[in-house]
Amino acid sequence: MKFATWNINGIKARIDVLTAWLEESRPDVVCLQEIKSVDEGFPREAIERLGYEVATHGQKGFNGVAILSRHHLEDVERGLPGDDDDLQARFIEAAISVPCGVVRFAGLYLPNGNPLGTEKFPYKLGWMARLEARARARLAWEEPYLMMGDYNVIPEPIDARTPAAWVGDALFQPESRAAWRRLTGLGYTDCLRAGSDAQTFTFWDYQAGCWPRDEGIRIDHVLASPQATDRLRAVGVDRHVRGWEKPSDHVPVWVELDVAARARG
Repeated sequence: MKFATWNINGIKARIDVLTAWLEESRPDVVCLQEIKSVDEGFPREAIERLGYEVATHGQKGFNGVAILSRHHLEDVERGLPGDDDDLQARFIEAAISVPCGVVRFAGLYLPNGNPLGTEKFPYKLGWMARLEARARARLAWEEPYLMMGDYNVIPEPIDARTPAAWVGDALFQPESRAAWRRLTGLGYTDCLRAGSDAQTFTFWDYQAGCWPRDEGIRIDHVLASPQATDRLRAVGVDRHVRGWEKPSDHVPVWVELDVAARARG
């Protein structure tokens, strides 16, 4: 079963790109970020025609996350717990029933944190602390669990074509990277790194010819619980989508899990 994440950078602007990719890739579940749409304005009909159920957590003009699923969505939750005053639409979680029982997954759009020296960076770190608490709590459920999305964190120098260019950016700060390591230190697997040590990017800025020069970074990640990692069969980045007409500046990242029931004993 194929699970994917994609920062779509505006669902209305990218609906044709999205539906073309859905028809090409045929993922079972997709977590979208930066839909930049209120729930009632989301163009769900075009997606539902392709056989997907849609759940959204939208926000006017910016942020916003969504889940598209070929399977019935259960236990849909909107918003990251831990701060009742945080109204930004950045987190959605759901589950689907599969032969092995259930697979639970979260789609997240982690705060950018720039510019440094403003309230945006502490907000980013606080959000990551809340995500860590959620991730820790989900481990206790002992289920296959995926946290998929735009983390706005460059974990290591290999994850940037030019690491020195990011030294003053919130995405590459020691505090951001340490918070990332705390997540993986809980027992979650960085799925792309589990499959390859090769330099791979998921984002290329629209400016300064970054895509033609391959000046990319890796900030879109799938973290898997031990139970999901045990079922991991393949990982990929659909890099070619960045070359399509009117693309997002991010590309889809996907994993395949074996969700078959296993004999006991």
